[in-house]
Amino acid sequence: MKQRLLGGDMLYGAWSGFADPQVVQIMGGAGFDFICVDLQHSFNTMASLSPLLDGLHKVGSPAAVRVPWNTPDLIMRSLDLGAEVIIVPLVNNAEEATIAANACRYAPAGNRSWGPIWRNVRSSVPQPAEGDASATCIAMIETAEGLANVDAILAVDGVDGIYIGPNDLSLSIGLGRTSYLESDKLRETILHIIARGKAAGKLVGIDCGGSEQAHYWRDQGVSFVISANDSDLLAEAAIAMAKANRA
Repeated sequence: MKQRLLGGDMLYGAWSGFADPQVVQIMGGAGFDFICVDLQHSFNTMASLSPLLDGLHKVGSPAAVRVPWNTPDLIMRSLDLGAEVIIVPLVNNAEEATIAANACRYAPAGNRSWGPIWRNVRSSVPQPAEGDASATCIAMIETAEGLANVDAILAVDGVDGIYIGPNDLSLSIGLGRTSYLESDKLRETILHIIARGKAAGKLVGIDCGGSEQAHYWRDQGVSFVISANDSDLLAEAAIAMAKANRA
């Protein structure tokens, strides 16, 4: 996945929030470029993460994980279990970005601990150099402090890119619960973050809803989006079928 992103491919992802291996395999086989298992706002926990990532591995889907907090143990554990991309929420400054980046890299580049837990299950296990080459560290910009320090965060060695969280960003800069469709200030703020990320030569992603918004932000220059989630897709399909039955 990292090579595709660095190669300039636009990638479209979806959130997985159900702690169910069958659901995540359906999502992984649906045709998204990657699935992000959400440990921050979902039914998932670290206890349920292993079978979810193994399910994505079985269907050949690249796997990302949004950890619930910026701590090395959560980041390292997620990588050991098979995540290729780590999305770290609420990164406010360069110091916090450095903590995240170091946890994604083995020594001497970082402080990730070596522990190939799949060695007795899978035919091959990435070596440290391969792990460093494939692990992707993404810092979320979703606070007023993170916005103010975005250039310093982008400058941290080992931070591969940023991911914009419009909901928390909107709250943090005092706009309340709104969207870029309703607030010119929020839209301009997001465009500013995208421009800073591109100027730094780093990956830029954004959280959004649906293909129309995904295409809008693609046209603004982002590298990837996460624009769907399993619970919404299930609800939409179920509602549509119930309505169709009564038509």
